[in-house]
Amino acid sequence: MGRGKIEIKRIENQSNRQVTFSKRKNGILKKAKEISVLCDAEVGVVVFSSAGKLYDFCSPKTSLSRILEKYQTNSGKILWDEKHKSLSAEIDRIKKENDNMQIELRHLKGEDLNSLQPKELIMIEEALDNGLTSLHEKQMEHYDRLMKHVWPSFAYMITCSAYFVDHNAVLSHFALIHCFIGQLQGKMLEDENKLLAFKVCFSQIFA
Repeated sequence: MGRGKIEIKRIENQSNRQVTFSKRKNGILKKAKEISVLCDAEVGVVVFSSAGKLYDFCSPKTSLSRILEKYQTNSGKILWDEKHKSLSAEIDRIKKENDNMQIELRHLKGEDLNSLQPKELIMIEEALDNGLTSLHEKQMEHYDRLMKHVWPSFAYMITCSAYFVDHNAVLSHFALIHCFIGQLQGKMLEDENKLLAFKVCFSQIFA
């Protein structure tokens, strides 16, 4: 007598269900590999267990993404909606923009300049000039604010020192403020010298 047909329904016993899944999953992947080799077919199989574990097979000469693209083209079914396409395009745009910014940053540092055209070099030189002007303006604004808020307070301390504050302490504060202002001026001069030195080096390219 032949074997009776097994009713296709969910196996309730968890242990039996896992054993059956393992056997049949291996059988499906084996058959997929065989038809791929014997018939030179493009085959892609994706299996997820009930626990979410992934098992897959793809013909060696192709990829799952390529198979899915061919399936979408031939079946007319849309696997990737416009939202996903738009997101992918936005990611590509941001990546390209970041690459361009990295290139511009290297150019401003004086790197990779040999490949640039004279017009592009002139634009970089103008950007450096604008940067130097902007830096000087910001530094002067900071210096002016310092003089506006700190110096009047210090002058008041000097006036009142004879009555309320030890004179030596006031002089000590004065020395600290004077030192800070000197450091600020030195930093301003140092930054300007760095930009000017780079600009001189950059201009030698045109020589």
